[in-house]
Amino acid sequence: MKVSKAQAAENRAGIVDAAARLYREHGLAGVGVADITRDVGLTHGGLYRHFESKDALAREACLRAFDWTITPLEALDTPRADAGPEQLLQSLVDSYLSTTHRDHPGNGCPAAALAVDAARAGPEMSAVFAQGVEQNIQRFARALMSASARDQRPATPEERARTITMLSSMVGALVLARATAAGNPALSEEILTTLRTQLVHPGAAATQDSAQD
Repeated sequence: MKVSKAQAAENRAGIVDAAARLYREHGLAGVGVADITRDVGLTHGGLYRHFESKDALAREACLRAFDWTITPLEALDTPRADAGPEQLLQSLVDSYLSTTHRDHPGNGCPAAALAVDAARAGPEMSAVFAQGVEQNIQRFARALMSASARDQRPATPEERARTITMLSSMVGALVLARATAAGNPALSEEILTTLRTQLVHPGAAATQDSAQD
């Protein structure tokens, strides 16, 4: 039976979405074509009618993964976007460094889930990943800007530098929290809790310790 263009487009989107989720859950090397086709209910042939190779699918799925949603970022387009910068920052950090995000990589940030894999996958994947990381930087920079400035101008060099510092810290913390969650849950939670505090209120822990002394 001939598949309509609309159905073909839907099938293709389903493949990409499934691959984006499975790669984040299991890594680029941990997912085979059979895993993806089984997830969407298609055959191997059905997949290769849409993509010239598994690598081509992986690149597109990786880029699609960078469309992941995190509530504070999406909330910038809602009436609540007039919240103060520190309140938005706290919400963003709390959501990113949450146990939910830690425990569900398939629906989360691909930078934390796939960075090591992308570094080993060759220049084409690296280029795709770089595009996604730049997209993340711009989204986070917008989140950290004042409400009046978000749609009026690009981030300044200082704002971009702050964004890169914060994003890199959050990605690193999430990677470490995931790596330690099974073996030392208390350490994993400590990493998340510490970064949630320090990224919004730098030096808070040290101040508390000094007060106790």
